[in-house]
Amino acid sequence: MFTRREAMLGVAATAMLSALPLSAAPALADQADALPHEKVALVAPPFVHPHEQAATGGPKVVEFTMTIQEKETVIDEDGTTLHAMTYEGSVPGPLMVVHEGDYVQLTLVNPKTSSLAHNIDFHAATGAMGGGELTLVNPGEKTTLRFKATRAGVFVYHCAPGGPMTPWHVVSGMSGAIMVLPRDGLKNDKGEPIRYDRIYYIGENEFYVPRDENGKFRKYASAGDAYAETAELMRGLIPSHVVFNGAKGALTGDNALAAKVGETVMIVHSQANRDTRPHLIGGHGDYVWEQGKFANPPARDLETWFIRGGSAGAAVYTFLQPGTYAYLNHNLIEAIELGAVAQFKVDGEWNDDLMKQIEAARPSVSN
Repeated sequence: MFTRREAMLGVAATAMLSALPLSAAPALADQADALPHEKVALVAPPFVHPHEQAATGGPKVVEFTMTIQEKETVIDEDGTTLHAMTYEGSVPGPLMVVHEGDYVQLTLVNPKTSSLAHNIDFHAATGAMGGGELTLVNPGEKTTLRFKATRAGVFVYHCAPGGPMTPWHVVSGMSGAIMVLPRDGLKNDKGEPIRYDRIYYIGENEFYVPRDENGKFRKYASAGDAYAETAELMRGLIPSHVVFNGAKGALTGDNALAAKVGETVMIVHSQANRDTRPHLIGGHGDYVWEQGKFANPPARDLETWFIRGGSAGAAVYTFLQPGTYAYLNHNLIEAIELGAVAQFKVDGEWNDDLMKQIEAARPSVSN
C-alpha cells in the first residue's frame, strides 16, 4: 500500500528523497518555486497556442487554467445532441505544449453550475493516478496541480473520477493531449532537426447515443438522465458515432484545415479510449512518432499509422500538391459511416511530374 506521499512522488522518487540528507529533500522538491513562470492561454482545437519548437532558455513553470464545462452539444449534421463533458468547452480539450524539463502547473476549475465531480489524469505525469487523486473537484471548487515534464512526446490526458464514471466521462468528451517537446526541438531518424510550419490537433472520440424504439437518437434533459441507457450501450462496445474534434463534419468543408504547398504540417492525433488508424489520402507520414514519444526515432514514409487507445501520436508531412485531402480513420466504416473524417485544403501550384491525367475519361471501345 503506498502512502499518500509515495502516491504523489512515485516509489522511485520517494526512495531517492529518503536517501538524501533531510535538509536536501525539501530543496529538491521545491526547486520549481525558483524558476520563472509563464502563463499560457489555451486555444480550442484543432489550433494550438503559440510555442517555441526549440527552447531558448532554461526550464520554467508553465501555467495553464482550464475550466470544466458540461454542456449540450450537436455531434452530427442531423442535429443529434450529446450532453458533453469538456475541458474549456471543446472536444477534445486543448493541446498543451511545454518542453522536457519544464513544470506543468494546471489550475482546474469546476464551476458551481456543474452537476458532477471531475478531475484530470495526465499520462505525461509521474505519480499514482497521473494526478487524478490530487485534482478531484466538486462543483464550485478549483485546484492546482504541478508536475515535472520528464519525458518527451505527446500524451493523453482525461477525466478519471473512478469506477464506471471514468469511461462515461471519457466517451462524453473529457479528454485531450499534452505535447512535451525536446528542449532542442524535434529530430528525424538521422538526428537532423525537424521544424513544422503549422500544427493541428485532432482528437478522436467515440460516442454512444441510445436510440428509441423507432431507431431515432434519443434526447435527454440532462447527462444524468442519459447515464443508464448510455452505459448499457457503452458495454456493448458499438459506438453510434466515431468523430474528429467533437462532431461529424467538424473538420470538413468550411472547417477544413488550411495549408500550402511546401509547408510542413505537424498533426497530433489522440484517442483516449479506442485504437485508431490515421491515414492521409494522397499524402504520407514523412516522419511519424506512432507511439508518440520523441526520444524514439520516427518512422518514415508511412501510409497509415496506428494510435493505441489511451495514447497520442504525431506525424509531419510536407504537402507537395494542392487540392483537398481527406484525413481519416482507415477503418473505413468508422470514417464514412460514423464520421471519423477531416479535410486539408492545400493551396499552391500543381506538379505534373508527381501526378498527371494522361487521358480524360471517355467511352470505351466495345467489341
